[in-house]
Amino acid sequence: MRGATAGPAVHQGISVPLADPALRTRSPGEEFAWAVHGASGAEDRVVPFRAHLPAAFPLFATRPRYAVRHLLKSASVSDSGVAYVHEPPAADPCTAGTSYRGTPENAFSPRVGEAQLTDLSVSVPLPAGLLDEPSLLASFVDHRVLVRLSVVENESLLHGTADKAIPGLLTLPGLRHAALGPDIGDISDSIALAAAEVEETGGSCDGIVVHPSTYWRLVRDGVLGLLAEAGITVSRTRMIPRGQVLLGDFRAAATLLLPDVASIGLRRGIGARGGDVIEATTRIGLAVHLPQHLLLLSRD
Repeated sequence: MRGATAGPAVHQGISVPLADPALRTRSPGEEFAWAVHGASGAEDRVVPFRAHLPAAFPLFATRPRYAVRHLLKSASVSDSGVAYVHEPPAADPCTAGTSYRGTPENAFSPRVGEAQLTDLSVSVPLPAGLLDEPSLLASFVDHRVLVRLSVVENESLLHGTADKAIPGLLTLPGLRHAALGPDIGDISDSIALAAAEVEETGGSCDGIVVHPSTYWRLVRDGVLGLLAEAGITVSRTRMIPRGQVLLGDFRAAATLLLPDVASIGLRRGIGARGGDVIEATTRIGLAVHLPQHLLLLSRD
């Protein structure tokens, strides 16, 4: 319309990704390489993240290999102690009958506990000259540093941490035990019987942790596919002894607590022979609700 005037121009803000601690657009390696670019030869730098770093290992997205944490449900929590409900088994648990009164869970005694958080860390030597190659540095962090941190996480979840903040799943009070057969036929039978035994406490067997030597024998004999059809996720890791298999209702038994506190640091002169290292740290906790929902098979 003639005589109408346009309103004032609206200026749109410009968002520049100077930092990406939540890893929305960049990988941990890319963010780290960006942050340490131009660091002096004697300068430490620590890059914080609001993420769980083992989950950012890129090859988890392209191949079906499951870490122990993949068997557990997880919860985002604040960076402090976390209250949770723990239901220890009865001192003399019964075998389930055909009425609720005859089930083991009828005798469970729920109580409130508090899970603590702790830092998992790994240090990897920094190859000479890598800081001058940002793309190569980013790939090294994403593919070689983060996979080591995932191994430390597997170890911590299975065996516990030195500060006792994470109780190891293989040594939980209330964990049930049974014998593991010596050969693959016996192992398959042992797994089938143990999966059913898991459900005697009211759970549903949804996961198994095995050593790679057992895993590939299960693949060879077609057992792995049958387990997948039954809805059971199998995690393979060197952090469980060769002669053990851990089965359970993992999602009911425990919760992985994630405060999304992590960092990757450039540490100068603290490695072997005074070399530099890359140090990756991530914070986790573990709330164990029903240890009796886990059953450990062991070979004598």
